[in-house]
Amino acid sequence: MAHLLIFGLGYTASRIAATMRAAGWRVQATGNAGDIAFADRAAVLAALGEASHVLSSVPPARNGGDPVLETYGAAIEGKALFYLSSTGVYGDRAGAWVDEATPTIAQDGKGRRNARAEADLAWLERGARVFRLPGIYGPGRSALDRVKQGKARRIALPGQVFSRIHVDDIVSAVVAALVQDAPAGAYNLGDDYPCSGNQVTEHACRLLGLPPPPLESLEEANLSDMARGFYMENRRVANGKAKRVLGWVPRYPTYVEGLGGLL
Repeated sequence: MAHLLIFGLGYTASRIAATMRAAGWRVQATGNAGDIAFADRAAVLAALGEASHVLSSVPPARNGGDPVLETYGAAIEGKALFYLSSTGVYGDRAGAWVDEATPTIAQDGKGRRNARAEADLAWLERGARVFRLPGIYGPGRSALDRVKQGKARRIALPGQVFSRIHVDDIVSAVVAALVQDAPAGAYNLGDDYPCSGNQVTEHACRLLGLPPPPLESLEEANLSDMARGFYMENRRVANGKAKRVLGWVPRYPTYVEGLGGLL
């Protein structure tokens, strides 16, 4: 029986775990919802001794370094490795398309230091399948929820675009890679329609029959440093490699299908 050990059983990884268990795989995981504590070295090493596949969704430390690689790097040698990364590794591209051949910040040295980009590169160097993810939405985490909670924003940034992906489409791509023993390397995941966040918010408001929030400038919005940094990056994520290599077809090719399904 194939045995998957997941480091970090969060929002996305918990859905991957459920799907793989349903497919007959043995799955163990660290994290609050997992069955092993990350710091329980003996238990983790025992699980790694039996695991055929390892998936990490643990983010890098803020000051750099990947906790999984630093703590269990030697023990994961020889396993089929999978890592959930971020399209933030590409930095700001002024709205241009990025694909897996686009250098990351860690590779070209441009822009601010990016711990995620460094972790992304470290996993690639170990022969992992690295999934670069844009903004993730799904049940309980979507523009519909933000609108209903009064937390939705519309920021006036002409030409600003983002890519996004429904959590179920991440699951289907990662599961395809696990089952097929996909080639090592980076895989961009995202839907087929990068667009402004305002479009998504406005559509969510229409679906709920609510007025859209006021349009604000970036200064008026008084965002946190993290949120402001998000709006300072502008890019479109190409997903062609995942479609070609994994045979992946997103169930929700745009936010319209995604929000409609959630509603």
